[in-house]
Amino acid sequence: MLVVEQGQVAVIKAYVGLPTQDTSGSDFKFGSLVRPGHRGIWQEPLRTGKYPINPRCYQAVIVPTFIITLNWADVVSQAHNLDAQLKQIEAKSSEGFHFAIDLQVQIHIPDTQAPYVISMVGSVANLVNEVLQAAVGNHFRNKLQSMPAVSFIATREAVQQGAFEYVREELAKYRVETRGVYIQAVVLPEQLVEVLTEREIANQQVATYKMQKASQDQRTETEKAKGTADMQADLAKSQVGVDIQNNRTAARKMEAEGEATFIEQTGAAQGAQVRSVGLARAEAYERQVAALGPTATAVVNAVEALSKSNEPFVPNTLVVGGGNEGGTLGGVMALLMRKIDAGLEPKPAPRSSRNRHAR
Repeated sequence: MLVVEQGQVAVIKAYVGLPTQDTSGSDFKFGSLVRPGHRGIWQEPLRTGKYPINPRCYQAVIVPTFIITLNWADVVSQAHNLDAQLKQIEAKSSEGFHFAIDLQVQIHIPDTQAPYVISMVGSVANLVNEVLQAAVGNHFRNKLQSMPAVSFIATREAVQQGAFEYVREELAKYRVETRGVYIQAVVLPEQLVEVLTEREIANQQVATYKMQKASQDQRTETEKAKGTADMQADLAKSQVGVDIQNNRTAARKMEAEGEATFIEQTGAAQGAQVRSVGLARAEAYERQVAALGPTATAVVNAVEALSKSNEPFVPNTLVVGGGNEGGTLGGVMALLMRKIDAGLEPKPAPRSSRNRHAR
């Protein structure tokens, strides 16, 4: 009895039966696929169940239809043991550094495509060891050898994505699906590890110095802001003093401008008054000259000027000349009258009397 477990199909190779009638089409060049009962590879695999199969007439190839995980590493999958012969991928960078890469690839064989896969490669083990190992190993060797080691490490994700695209295209030729390609680990040479470690330490130091500089800059700004805040009261007082002084200056300026305007207008008014009075006097003088004549006009104005003067027109003491006796007697009488007038004037009180009254 042939037992087909869940997650498997059995592809039957029939050595007896009806004549071979190929149903794969003209595009398929890897053998003949026939309907069940004919000689050849049956196009319909046997699914989960038990089947009475004569092993001398039929050969059953078990094909797993679950997702197969293959490890290119020292770890071997216990589910199928198909990766027992797969080892770490060894490659060399463009500078000559030797790498060891642990890789994991996940594939899937659809149950409807299992007869085609067996027709092309013979077995799933051949698919892994002959097709997949060569495709994956060569891809990583070629890729790593074309780029510096540091670039390979820095662009690991991009390299992984490129490997996935490459493996998917290669396995699609065998009607196998690729579910994932993963770089598990990269074993670096010791010399490269030392270089990368020193570089990373230098980068961390640079980042630390930058952060310290930023901290000092922030501290400076904080101290500056604190000093400005502490001096706000003095700054406010200074600003108020400046505003007051500006206001005083503006007030004095306006006062000076007003005084200048007042003086200017007052002078203009006084000048106009003087000019008007002078013109009026000149006009009156011209009329007097026309009415009285120049001589009479001069006499009239002279008399008017003397009448307005504070100086006495006639002396207080007049001595008239005459005979000798009369002249002498007249002079004596004039002096006597002057003394009398002086005696009639009020005299100031004595100094001692004033002081006594004050006490």
